[in-house]
Amino acid sequence: MPELHFLIFTVIVLALLFDFINGFHDTANAIATSVSTRAIHPSHAILMAACLNFLGAMYSTGVAKTIGADIVKSAHHVDEHIIIAALVGAIIWNLVTWWFAMPSSSSHALVGGVIGAVLVSVGTDGLNFYGIGKIILSLIGSPLIAILTGCIVMTILFRVFGQFSPSSINHKFKKLQIVSAAMMAFSHGSNDAQKSMGIMTLALLSGGYIDVFEVPTYVKILAATAMACGTAIGGWRIIKTVGGKIFKLEPISGFAADLNSATVIFSATLLHLPVSTTHVVSGSIMGVGTAKRANAVHWGVAQQMVVAWVLTIPCTALIGAISYYIVCLIFK
Repeated sequence: MPELHFLIFTVIVLALLFDFINGFHDTANAIATSVSTRAIHPSHAILMAACLNFLGAMYSTGVAKTIGADIVKSAHHVDEHIIIAALVGAIIWNLVTWWFAMPSSSSHALVGGVIGAVLVSVGTDGLNFYGIGKIILSLIGSPLIAILTGCIVMTILFRVFGQFSPSSINHKFKKLQIVSAAMMAFSHGSNDAQKSMGIMTLALLSGGYIDVFEVPTYVKILAATAMACGTAIGGWRIIKTVGGKIFKLEPISGFAADLNSATVIFSATLLHLPVSTTHVVSGSIMGVGTAKRANAVHWGVAQQMVVAWVLTIPCTALIGAISYYIVCLIFK
């Protein structure tokens, strides 16, 4: 029993660390566009994003239930060793991609880590392939939807405001960008923080600390606080990539990208589907840029990001599998 207590404690600490890293890794998703267009001062943007990430994380637990219950067939197939290994895989990948300023999906990383650890411990019998398919479909489909809807939103804005001078339009949309960035920060918290909530709740369920898969209030508060603190640290490396290297944003295009991203992500939250905020924001910026001019998008940078997206799940699955063996050696 003391060992079980220690393992559960380790899971919670690692899950909160994952949330913290997710906060500064994905800060760019909420504020990169508004910072790059100078609609808001970076420090003010960070503070706003941290507060709204916290509020968003407290909104619901539907995504947490999807992450915790749909990847594995049953909590009985999962123990603390598996969850620790999965979190280690996701954390390592997030830190590596952050260091190289490459936007990648924390959601993909976590799902890949769980899949790899379960495969080497329980085998394919422990995986819920229907649930995994649904999750991967939402992760892949959401950026494609964001590209399409981003292009549509930007086209509509061009039609409505095309006759106005660029200087007057940019001045007005700088103020509106603050609103859209706030919406983006809230939607980011409503979806991303729930992933670690689901992992912590799964660990509590498998350890017998709770009887049914319902996210305890203290887990919600811990996850929301960890993400808010991580957001407050900031993710300047990735902000530069998302905010400027894909497409040169102006206030009106930054507003369109944020509004579109917030709508897609929050819709996914309402449907209890996990999505990658990194993918959605990047897809929105690509769609907005395409609406202006297809060759205005730096497709070389976009291609590098897509490669990182494709590699995330297999790489984190491998790291999760290796981590499982190491965890088993440490906690025999």
